[in-house]
Amino acid sequence: MSMPYLSVRELLEEQDTGLDLEVLSGAEGVDKKIESHRIQKPGLGLAGHLSYLHPNRLQILGSTELSYLSQLPHETAVANLEELCKLGFSCFIITKGQQPPSLLLEKTSAYSIPLLRTEMKSSAFISMISKFLEERLLPSTTVHGVLVDVFGVGVLLIGKSGIGKSECALDLVLRGHRLVADDVVKVRKKLPAVLFGEGSDLLNYHMEIRGLGIINIKHLFGVSAIRERKKIDLTIELLKWEDGANYDRLGLDEQHYDLLGIKLPFLKIPVCPGRNISSILEVAARNQLLKEMGYNSAREFQDRMEARMAETAQLRAHVIIGDDLE
Repeated sequence: MSMPYLSVRELLEEQDTGLDLEVLSGAEGVDKKIESHRIQKPGLGLAGHLSYLHPNRLQILGSTELSYLSQLPHETAVANLEELCKLGFSCFIITKGQQPPSLLLEKTSAYSIPLLRTEMKSSAFISMISKFLEERLLPSTTVHGVLVDVFGVGVLLIGKSGIGKSECALDLVLRGHRLVADDVVKVRKKLPAVLFGEGSDLLNYHMEIRGLGIINIKHLFGVSAIRERKKIDLTIELLKWEDGANYDRLGLDEQHYDLLGIKLPFLKIPVCPGRNISSILEVAARNQLLKEMGYNSAREFQDRMEARMAETAQLRAHVIIGDDLE
């Protein structure tokens, strides 16, 4: 899995973040990569100490940094900025709408390091950009499947093409549940160990039903039938029923599906004519809720069976001992 990153160009093109960024110099370097959600204020670097600076982090220049730079002797400022820019930072961002020193404009342009500016105060900007980058730079992937919200449980349906995932999801929508994504599910990891799924921009709220075509769930059933994203709680694979295959009949052997390094509860449901898969999925969602609350039906049944067997064995032992005494 490749390391996620965001280019400076993509950061500038984000219109809904409220970051309000403009390019002052170094526009040639807007394709540089931002690979960490953590930021730095390069005050030590301006003083000539470069050991603890990380080139893949955003560098924030507030009032303190610009004031210190302006007070340095010209030769020292030139030398320190030269060494700083040689590290190849992804970009510098000036806060509070301050005017950058001409020397800073000159060096960032010479090394093609984007110098950006925002009107926001440093503290507010750092908080906002950190949350934005944390969301964008966490690992993500796409899964061929369907994601449905069933009783508040995020159920990811996977299986071979044509097995009936979309038809099953449509039936669940008719029963009052909510579609998140059909065909392509974008999965993003959240800290500490949670997976969220959403639809692609192109396929949002749409579903393909063989023989019917593309339908828009939002337009057909209203906004209550869809949601933009959902935490994934359970993965279910739909399989074609095969005679003689060994399917789980007790539910004691818990399986897991590994996705982005996180193990999700996993079930395999065989599909054949006569099986009401939508009802089975509803029960699976309810059962998952019970498990999350600490109640496991299969284990309780096993405990009762073992207790009954132990009780029966004890009674038989008493009968055998009684017969021997007679």
